[in-house]
Amino acid sequence: MKQRQDPARAPATVAFIDIAGFSAIADVYGDAAAIDVLEVFERMVRDALSGYQPPIKWIGDEAMLSFPEPDTAIQVLGSLLQACRREPRLPLTRAGLNHGPVICRAGDLFGSTVNIAARIAALASPGQLLATQSVAEAAVARGILVRDLGLVALRSVAGEVPLYEIELAPSADPAWIDPVCKMHAPYSSYRRAAPEGPWFCSPRCEEAYRRSPQTYESPR
Repeated sequence: MKQRQDPARAPATVAFIDIAGFSAIADVYGDAAAIDVLEVFERMVRDALSGYQPPIKWIGDEAMLSFPEPDTAIQVLGSLLQACRREPRLPLTRAGLNHGPVICRAGDLFGSTVNIAARIAALASPGQLLATQSVAEAAVARGILVRDLGLVALRSVAGEVPLYEIELAPSADPAWIDPVCKMHAPYSSYRRAAPEGPWFCSPRCEEAYRRSPQTYESPR
């Protein structure tokens, strides 16, 4: 490829956060219900970012955020993720964070820092936030629980990356996650009809799972 001069780079903490069960909600409950959930999520993101930079962009149900340093990202996402866990209309979220140099172009961010943050978010389980070392160190400095997950291979990224799980919100118990819509118990309206197996937030989620259990991945 033709060589060109490297563009100016600036450090940033890049975060991707999305709704773990968004596609299933659209499939099982319809597009209108999915949009209702998305609007709740968008409002919560907007409220959490009040006084900070708005999202760089939205990619469907996923928000791309940027902060000047890891500590600010930890502070803002701590408030956002805890609020999301308290919101009964919202399924579990997934998030990935990385800090490093980025290229700013036309209001968007580019570079390997962004790519790694996106790959990390894609690996996260419902209710989980994954991050790289500098972000994890900022969380530890605040007294937040951090788990070392070791070296992890990321798609299209050379070498393995040290990853950490940061508990900014209460940990999600896989046994209490609806495998379809990724809501987390306790559920106010429904438990399950069968005496054994997963718990569900509604008969519609249970019916969808019974028809095609292989469609819905179990939380890791």
